[in-house]
Amino acid sequence: MYVLASPGGSDGKESAGSAGDLGKSECHFSNGTQQVRFLDRYIYNREELVRFDSLVGEYRARTEMGRPAAERWNRWPDAPQRARAAGHDFCASNYEFFASRTVQRRVEPTVTVYPVKSRPLWHHNLLVCSVNGFYPGHIEVKWFQNGQEEEAGVVSTGLIPNGDWTFQIMVMLEIVPQGGEVYTCHVEHPSRMSPVTAEWRAQDESSKEKMLSGIGACVLGLLFLGMGLLFYIRSPADCLEEEIWLYSMKFSEYNLCLVDLNFPRNPESTYG
Repeated sequence: MYVLASPGGSDGKESAGSAGDLGKSECHFSNGTQQVRFLDRYIYNREELVRFDSLVGEYRARTEMGRPAAERWNRWPDAPQRARAAGHDFCASNYEFFASRTVQRRVEPTVTVYPVKSRPLWHHNLLVCSVNGFYPGHIEVKWFQNGQEEEAGVVSTGLIPNGDWTFQIMVMLEIVPQGGEVYTCHVEHPSRMSPVTAEWRAQDESSKEKMLSGIGACVLGLLFLGMGLLFYIRSPADCLEEEIWLYSMKFSEYNLCLVDLNFPRNPESTYG
């Protein structure tokens, strides 16, 4: 349901601490504009006295003080019909303008999964699925463990307004993780044709440290190997048995050597 409200009345405002009157018009939409309910409310000293409801078709008193006004307005010729027509025009003219900024507005969520604490396997922990920056507020968040939906141990904060026409929500799952388990946060939102998912894999911290150490050692070894090869290539070749022509290279009969193809730096050296 979508609601539009417009203040009115003699001064258009309700002053706190004073006996002011207020007129308030509301449009309640269901399924777009298929069903529209118009309310015209008259309030005095913060108390609603009379209301026109388009579904009822006449003015109704909300208090004894408002009864004379409701009876008088209903006796006027075509007063309820005019109120209903005015309400239809008011709601229709405002729906298109506001719907593009509210009902039809779509902002995709950002989904992040993380544990509350860094703990080893087989210890109780809490996984957080943080869904942020989405609009509208209708959203569905589910937890899955190894492809199976988890319903027990799920706690939600509920919708939290961000103050910029977007929302956030955090859905937590209590776990006792074992090695190899995969936890998935599954999010469905009107802004997307397909769900958004984020995974967290249970992994022992010691194994993770060993893996990182192995990767670091491998990278360091490759670095030293590259430096050694570079130094070897730039060194003079000591195993050549005769001078090397630019387009003719001769290897020793028993030794396979790396050949330096640079021209000799000695200016007295000549090539045939």
